[in-house]
Amino acid sequence: MDLLKDLNEAQRAAVEYIDGPSLVIAGAGSGKTRVLTYKIAYLLSQGMKPWSIMALTFTNKAAREMKERIGKLVGNDLAQHLYMGTFHSIFSRILRAEAEHIGFNNNFTIYDESDSRSLIKAIVKEMGLDDKKYKPAAVHAKISMAKNNLMSAAAYESDAAIFEQNKRAQMPEVGKIFVAYVQRCKQANAMDFDDLLTLTYQLFREHEDIRHKYAARFDYVLVDEYQDTNHVQMSIVMQLCQEKQRVCAVGDDSQSIYSFRGANIDNILNYQRQFQGTRLFKLEQNYRSTQTIVEAANSLIKHNRNQIPKDVFSENAKGEKIQYKPAYSDKEEAAIVAKDVKRIRREDGCQYSDFAILYRTNAQSRSFEEEFRKQGIPYRIYGGLSFYQRKEIKDIIAYFRLVANPDDEEAIKRIINYPARGIGATTVLKIADCAHQNQVSFWEVIGAPERYGLAVNKGTMNKLETFRLLISSFIERAQTTDVYELGDAIIKESGISQDIMSGKDADDLARQENLEEFLSGMSAFVEERREEGRFDELFLQDYLQDVALLTDADSDGDKDEPRVSLMTVHAAKGLEFPTVFVVGLEENIFPSPLSAASLRELEEERRLLYVAITRAEKHCILTNAKNRWRYGKMEFDNPSRFIDEIDGKLIDSLDEAGGSLFGSMSDQPEWARAQRPRRPWEDAEQPRYSSRYQNSKPVASQFVADPKPSLFDDEPETSRTSGRSSLSEGNFKSVRALNAAKRYMEAHSSHPASRGTGSSAASVSSSTALSAGSSSCGLQEGMKIEHQRFGRGTVLKIEGTGENTKATVEFVHSGTKQLLLKYAKFTVVD
Repeated sequence: MDLLKDLNEAQRAAVEYIDGPSLVIAGAGSGKTRVLTYKIAYLLSQGMKPWSIMALTFTNKAAREMKERIGKLVGNDLAQHLYMGTFHSIFSRILRAEAEHIGFNNNFTIYDESDSRSLIKAIVKEMGLDDKKYKPAAVHAKISMAKNNLMSAAAYESDAAIFEQNKRAQMPEVGKIFVAYVQRCKQANAMDFDDLLTLTYQLFREHEDIRHKYAARFDYVLVDEYQDTNHVQMSIVMQLCQEKQRVCAVGDDSQSIYSFRGANIDNILNYQRQFQGTRLFKLEQNYRSTQTIVEAANSLIKHNRNQIPKDVFSENAKGEKIQYKPAYSDKEEAAIVAKDVKRIRREDGCQYSDFAILYRTNAQSRSFEEEFRKQGIPYRIYGGLSFYQRKEIKDIIAYFRLVANPDDEEAIKRIINYPARGIGATTVLKIADCAHQNQVSFWEVIGAPERYGLAVNKGTMNKLETFRLLISSFIERAQTTDVYELGDAIIKESGISQDIMSGKDADDLARQENLEEFLSGMSAFVEERREEGRFDELFLQDYLQDVALLTDADSDGDKDEPRVSLMTVHAAKGLEFPTVFVVGLEENIFPSPLSAASLRELEEERRLLYVAITRAEKHCILTNAKNRWRYGKMEFDNPSRFIDEIDGKLIDSLDEAGGSLFGSMSDQPEWARAQRPRRPWEDAEQPRYSSRYQNSKPVASQFVADPKPSLFDDEPETSRTSGRSSLSEGNFKSVRALNAAKRYMEAHSSHPASRGTGSSAASVSSSTALSAGSSSCGLQEGMKIEHQRFGRGTVLKIEGTGENTKATVEFVHSGTKQLLLKYAKFTVVD
């Protein structure tokens, strides 16, 4: 039986070469796992013993699947004795056997991330440092990065450049924490995950006899996903293979996307120099995607300077062009995607599980989650939590619930000490005891602690009173303030913004993005109802009802039913789907603004898009939004530069409403030009990035309301709701809503100016336009308009007079809406 009969020529050549170092560059969908498994099976068929073969992977799942495949090829008896597993699992086995040589007992404990952070937290407290500045996650990230670059705690502490860097980050004592952390781990006979690598390297470096023993034991070493290795992983592989040089690395430099975890693309780019005489094999046939998708991905990645040249091809069907579908807003973008999911599912007869929505950051999931729930499309968040299930969002919602209902016991317990205000678990238990014994709520006990016999000291009593006054102030404002203004105040005054915005590590940045997206969602919630004249639905209770329906949908449905997958591009690596949507392709999102200062980081962003596109088998749709709620206001960004880099012959740029797209900045509506603030890292003289996908007709008229303030603005707050007191009572549906709206307008109508006239908002107000002319300002039935959020539509009907003039508009993707022209934001298209 020919073991290799199912391999193509390139795969077979890579498998059969076992006489020296080899590098297998496996393009997307080219059969990388097949080559690895067949190569190990081939080594076994040539008489090599299974225990003499070391195969290193990055996940237990990958190791398990490869071992199962090898078992089917050569039998489980051989496969089960392979020295195969993750870097950490393999090297922990070596360390167990050799621990005494580096000062540990072989029963050492392995600290996970939680254990490590807990220890760091204790050290910070013992050293009397500010735990708000020295957050365990941030300190641990710095220690981990140093370890993976083989820097000792002593060297780190004494490095002047590192000290200055940490000092600028307001963490000058990280070096001392690092030293104490290493000492404490040693005292506890414990190793963290990074130690499993660094101590293996140290063991081999300091004990040549031990290194030689393991180098002699393993006749062949294979490494999967070599482009994702860090410095210490690469160094250990070199230690093990320096004599025999029988090593095979498999990977794809074009899919190196984990530098934030310490991965170093130079490891694969320099492999042939590190292992002299390396034989290079290229797997260039893509079995996954259509020819068009492969060619589009190739045309994108060729713009990277630092790469191993390859010409990936496909013999599958040519397939349709890449679809590029720009939207007017993130709301319309989500509607376009939902519409396409339903259309393709109907036309192709496929399942919802055949679709993936890929985005750059987790925070972008919100608009798609909300639209999919609205459209009844089942989905799952792959490798993460639904937007409204994320901790920072649940914390804010708990504040909202407590303001809306002070008797909400679970809400109080969640946020009474968040952010930390010195009200500990013991105090909460005492409050609970008092509440249950007196059959009253927690809130009543907090409001009258002495009456209910709450036994706490004076300091704690003062903290409880401060908390009560804070929440009471929010309750009072909730009667006259829309949910965005109220939410913005809660986030600022509670200390949530300071807590979240002060962090610097990757987890903190994700929380910040989620907070910004949450604010944007509230702002859009208010603006949409305001435009439609639904002034009785701007308040906290209305928003909570809306969110409750969204969060309830998280637990709906059969968990096993086919669902659309929503995930970041990083989470999508290694997966494939018949249809892939890559969304949010805008400058300052994809590529990330953090990549702007570095060619190396920009190239990684390009590789990230390459990974996204090559997840698609049949359909690949790219989308973006010209306007997006960010930082609590509507902002404009240009399309991603990467769209321009894809061969134009391979893209269909579709404006489904039948119009052309925005052109140069001078061709855009004034609101689009005004809303895009210059980024701090942009040169004032440098034009912002422009794209070939920006061609539009000039606009004939403008109707733009003022943007909202947010916790990111520094100017003093003024009202944004002048002129609302003239609205008729006919707009309201209930006595409660009418009274709330009256209070709201009474509280805001006295302010003479609207908010947001600074650099990010040089827009024309629709109310000004209306007062200057007729009630409809020339708007007529049948006219085509472009709305800032809902996109393109046709005016069906105009009714009412003066400030109560309304237009009924049928939008291409957002359905029929009735807009109060005084507040509507749209342009009339010629």
